[in-house]
Amino acid sequence: MKIDGKKLRKEAVPFAKMHREAMKDPEFRREYEALGPEFGLISAVIDARTKKGMTQAEIARRAGTTQSAIARFESGRTKPTLDFASRVLRAVGARLEVRPAR
Repeated sequence: MKIDGKKLRKEAVPFAKMHREAMKDPEFRREYEALGPEFGLISAVIDARTKKGMTQAEIARRAGTTQSAIARFESGRTKPTLDFASRVLRAVGARLEVRPAR
């Protein structure tokens, strides 16, 4: 890429470094930590599905939904209801537990 006739070098920034810097911002940290439970749920489903060698389509069939709904859930593009999350977890042989945090 060139800007003003000068060739720019693309240098990768390690994620860990970028993450450490971003976490210094209190607002960013608050928002990032608020996403923890959501990403934990998604990770648990993906881990269980891949360990069992299951496809999104198979999970969808067992959970009574569509493969595209599972894909949206796994990508984090949707906010699942407790019912949906419970059905998906049952489909991978797990169960949903909800407890208030202290």
